Amino acid sequence: MAECPAINTSPLIFLTKGGFLHLLQIVSPEIIVPQAVAQEIQAYGQTDVTAMALATTSWLVEVATPSVPAIIQSWDLGAGESAVLTWAYVNTGTEVILDDLAARRCAIALGIPVRGTLGIVLTAKQRGVIPAARPVIEQLRLCGMYLSDQVINQALILVGE
Repeated sequence: MAECPAINTSPLIFLTKGGFLHLLQIVSPEIIVPQAVAQEIQAYGQTDVTAMALATTSWLVEVATPSVPAIIQSWDLGAGESAVLTWAYVNTGTEVILDDLAARRCAIALGIPVRGTLGIVLTAKQRGVIPAARPVIEQLRLCGMYLSDQVINQALILVGE
């Protein structure tokens, strides 16, 4: 990728709560965290595990984002999703890491490369960073990430589980 990927709130929360934040470094040595995403996380308070990770993890790079262009505003997404997509829209070739279906559809419509939390886990398995994807996915589900059994089973087939 031409630029470091930009991440939205939910993947950061799920990966941090599950103890898998380090998996993000599989895709890039640095991950862009737009200010709107950082503000959503910081709103949980200083003692929140994701807020603490954001404050202490040097490779999570908080950035100011430009104004959201009309083409992204028209999708009526949340502030975090809009900021992530704006960063990638302005920085051509940047991948976005987000789970929200409407935001993923917006990314696809704009030709922005997109991957979700599940995609991070599958990449980790494919690259041999984790021995199995299923236990990681099950832990992420316990942390609040919703995935249907069908989606999980299809994803696990892709990585030979």
